[in-house]
Amino acid sequence: MTEEFQKQLKTLFESMGFADPSLNFDFENKKVDVFVAEGEWFKKWLPSVVHDFDHVVKLLARKAGLETFFIDINNYKKERERLIVELAKAAARKATMGRELVRLPAMNAYERRLVHVELAVHPQVRTESEGEGKERCVVIKPIE
Repeated sequence: MTEEFQKQLKTLFESMGFADPSLNFDFENKKVDVFVAEGEWFKKWLPSVVHDFDHVVKLLARKAGLETFFIDINNYKKERERLIVELAKAAARKATMGRELVRLPAMNAYERRLVHVELAVHPQVRTESEGEGKERCVVIKPIE
C-alpha cells in the first residue's frame, strides 16, 4: 500500500506539470516533504498549493488505508512555523516591556497552538485565544 501511495503522489505532481519533483516520505511521522524547482512565480502560489495538496494527500492516504499524512512543499510549512514562533517571542517581549496586552493577527488553530505552546513556559506572560471563526487570534498578556 505504501508503494502505491508513493507512486500516486509522484504521478500527481508530475501530471500537474512540476518538472522532476523530489518527494521524501517519512512514514514514521506521517509526512511528505516535496521539493519542486519552479522559480519565483511559484512563491506567490505556494500557500494555496500547500493547502490544496494537503487535502489531496490526506484523501489518497485514507484510500490507501494509511493514517493521515501531511505535506510540505519547498519547506513552506516549516518556514511558516518558524516565523510564527519568532512572532510569538517578539510579542511576548513587547508585552512584558510595555506591560500591555499584545493581540496577534488572526491565525488558524494549528498556528494559534504553536504560539500557546511556545509561550506556555514564559514566566512573564500568559496567552488566550479570542474571537470567532477566521477572526480568532491569540492575545498575549503580561503577568502582574
